Amino acid sequence: MSDDNTNNWKRRDFITGLGATAFATGLSSCAINANRAPKGLSQAASAVEPVVDPKTLEKPNITVGYVPVNDCAPFAIAWEKGFFRKYGLNVTLSREASWATSRDGIIFGRLDASPVVSGAVINARTGAEGARHAPLCAAMTIHRHGNAMTMNKAMWESGVRPWRDYNGNLEEFGRDFRNYFEKLPAEKRVWAVVLSSAIYEYFVRYLAAAAGVAPDEEFRIIIVPPPQMVVNMRIGAMQGYMVAEPWNSRAITGNEGIGFTFAQGREIWQGHPDRLLGVMESFIKDNPKTYRSLVKAMIEACRYCSDTKNREEVAKILTSKSYTGAKLKLTEAAIVGNYNYGGFDDKKRVWKAPETTIFFEKPANLVKTPNDHSTFLWQSQSLWLMTQSARWGQIKEIPKNAEEVARKGWRTDLYREIAAEMGIECPKEDYKVEQAELFIDKKAFDPSDPVGYLKSFQIRANAPKSFFLS
Repeated sequence: MSDDNTNNWKRRDFITGLGATAFATGLSSCAINANRAPKGLSQAASAVEPVVDPKTLEKPNITVGYVPVNDCAPFAIAWEKGFFRKYGLNVTLSREASWATSRDGIIFGRLDASPVVSGAVINARTGAEGARHAPLCAAMTIHRHGNAMTMNKAMWESGVRPWRDYNGNLEEFGRDFRNYFEKLPAEKRVWAVVLSSAIYEYFVRYLAAAAGVAPDEEFRIIIVPPPQMVVNMRIGAMQGYMVAEPWNSRAITGNEGIGFTFAQGREIWQGHPDRLLGVMESFIKDNPKTYRSLVKAMIEACRYCSDTKNREEVAKILTSKSYTGAKLKLTEAAIVGNYNYGGFDDKKRVWKAPETTIFFEKPANLVKTPNDHSTFLWQSQSLWLMTQSARWGQIKEIPKNAEEVARKGWRTDLYREIAAEMGIECPKEDYKVEQAELFIDKKAFDPSDPVGYLKSFQIRANAPKSFFLS
């Protein structure tokens, strides 16, 4: 695939091959719109007495987006349990068709706030490939983990197995992975993610490179909204995809023969941030009290979702057509923590743990610093995202002012102030070393030397050759 003529395998043919994908995507997206967002407060929410007078807020009436995946749990809980109302907010929820519309809705002012994929904030500030240049900000994560990488049945039949079956043997997996891709025609070497220049794309690239496959030379990455992942895999549009639940589990349960889960995102990078609560910098500046109320409502919702006693209730709420509309069995897999990897050999592969999705409390093995919890943003982790953006040529180099970019984009300072008002203690530092055992390739990340870390990767590119399906 290194030969230019071979690698340049008639893009018109590729586009034609994706015609069915685009058609299916267009039909499906018509059914996903803001009209299905919840309307009218629940009885429980209506009964909540506000602790903040709406009249004291600069903008008590705000529009907040969400995407119909399990990530929307804290938004659903803040709405259903009255946490928005508690902090003086009259929120209109807007159901977004994709992660691109969720991000762009903030940038163009249609939304006041919305969840964004980890990487979207920093890449908007650096103008990375595929990202609109804008001063996005985030002060908290919505959750960590809760996503996975799905591979199709053909990969299974070629010998690839879920990562847990390899018992940490990256070399063995690499042989199986390369063996499969080397036999594929160029037009079939396609992976799907939910957004370009963001953590899911980086995870797909990271895994491939760790297995010895240069992603820019060996396959292409397309963008598909979460609800259309399964149907597009069914029609053969891609070999694998990475998305948030329940769209991985849907490829296994009720869609037999479609695919299996290779790994959860937590197996690529244990403890990684997934979704952030995104806003424009101007929103914080113009509406400081409103923003504080919003963050408090979302922290409280995340804590509610984190409590194991509430997990089954949270999963049930998500099954509403206003949210994911997925069956309870599919939703519980990542929320309650009863995760089925699937497979085609009738072997049981179920991983039981509440940290399948982390909303607030972290498991003990991830707490290396006192008072660390999921909604706290580590600015050092935004530096890791910059190293991956530079690794794949989405930015020319790690910015000279990388720490400033991280500080302005990930507002840890504001989060500490807001959390303190809620009686929540936070780590005193903004940076920490990501230990080697947290990554699938056992490669530690020291934020004091991001350039050295970047150069340590043998497989990296100066300019990506991805084809993006809008």
